Amino acid sequence: MSSEVATTTRQGSVVPFTRIDGPDAWVAADFPHLEKEMFHLTPEHIAELDAAVDKVIASGKPLQEVSLADFQLPSLSLPLIDLGQQAQHGRGWSLLRGVPVQRYSRQQQLTAWWILGLHWGRAVPQNAKGHLIGHIKDLGRDPADPNTRLYATNAAQPWHNDGPADLVGLLCLSDGAEGGESGWSSSISVHNEILRTAPHLARVLADSWFFDRKGEVPAGKKPFFEIPVFNYHKGYLSVNYSDNYYHLSQRHAEVPRLGPDHHAAMSLFNALACSPELSLRHILQPGDVQLLSNHTCLHYRGAFRDSPEHTRHLLRLWVSPPNDRPLPEAYSEIMGGSVVPGKRGGIFIQTADKNPIPLEAE
Repeated sequence: MSSEVATTTRQGSVVPFTRIDGPDAWVAADFPHLEKEMFHLTPEHIAELDAAVDKVIASGKPLQEVSLADFQLPSLSLPLIDLGQQAQHGRGWSLLRGVPVQRYSRQQQLTAWWILGLHWGRAVPQNAKGHLIGHIKDLGRDPADPNTRLYATNAAQPWHNDGPADLVGLLCLSDGAEGGESGWSSSISVHNEILRTAPHLARVLADSWFFDRKGEVPAGKKPFFEIPVFNYHKGYLSVNYSDNYYHLSQRHAEVPRLGPDHHAAMSLFNALACSPELSLRHILQPGDVQLLSNHTCLHYRGAFRDSPEHTRHLLRLWVSPPNDRPLPEAYSEIMGGSVVPGKRGGIFIQTADKNPIPLEAE
């Protein structure tokens, strides 16, 4: 190891531009059997979830107003909280299997997902319509349109994190006929490898980068904003990355042009994130849940093909826990105007829909 990365630190006491150790700096070899890393719902858990779903629906309360006080999961609540803590403060990700989505109606699916998500924090809006639960589904949108959010297409989504939230959760309702692989890697391990192999590019990634809003522009704001990739703050490293958005920002004359070092940094970042040494791969099955930290994990989605019998459909939550890490003020734009834990996150546009939890993809 070079002298430039000889110091090993941990989250909470990170020294900028030093190698970070700890559970969130994992590599693929640490998890040779993903099945063993999953939390499997038991028949008792499922019975509790069924009862909670029925109770919430029978109450008639709008789903966005439902809180933990409106139901009980006697044996399941604590494991769900632990899954959130593992994603927030541990390795940066959790997997759950066994939500009985295939026998649930759409309303039951949404209700079950909301109930699970309440154990991880406050749901925040995911788009200009203000949707608190997002539908990840191919709607035939044009991936080449700069304002298209790729989750509404069947195209591959490059390595990124979902910036406007601390946690991102996905619940698989149904899988496609082909493709749609889910991958994730530790952005902390990517950081460590960049320090080891190209330390000058780590400095580039900690400098200014410009992020496109893809047409979802709050009142009084510009269609882009500035945020580094590597953010060192109060002893933490938080990573925000999406090369798609950096390239899109170049359509605005005010944004400085990407230079050779920027392109070299993105090329190395992508190569490390997708490498078999640093990334895990998994096909989400109906009833699977994936929960990731947006500060320490990257993820991608492979291209997929639907058929009349198999239509890929996931539900998404963006979650703001009350006890997540401190973030620098540079996150204010991507976090909906605040960096206060529990109060930050989301996309806020004045044209938001009156129905924040639609039954189907829009």
